[in-house]
Amino acid sequence: MEEHSGGCAKTPAALKRFTEAARRREMLYITLSQVPEGTVVTYGQLAELAGLGRAARWVGTQLRNLPDDSRLPWHRVINQAGRLGVPEGSEAWHEQCQRLRTEGVQVSNGRVSLQHYRWRP
Repeated sequence: MEEHSGGCAKTPAALKRFTEAARRREMLYITLSQVPEGTVVTYGQLAELAGLGRAARWVGTQLRNLPDDSRLPWHRVINQAGRLGVPEGSEAWHEQCQRLRTEGVQVSNGRVSLQHYRWRP
């Protein structure tokens, strides 16, 4: 039996993949929403905390595709070297710096001290 959505037929396998992807995103978003103000997490740490295993790149892709009006604290996610996860000098880079600084996180040359600011739940 096929289900139709928006004029496109979806097989049971396709629906299962869609549902699994939605579940993974939901776990990511729930975990990200819990990262406290004034702290940061790495992409890999966020994936692990969300129960997604070693999915740092997938996390980055999901955050990059967040809607512009998202209220999730994407700016609290940085790479494993402590660098901001967006291209240096870009509008998003400046926005991430500003948001972190507003929360009391020291950003120096696009880097954050994981030793001082990493979230340890």
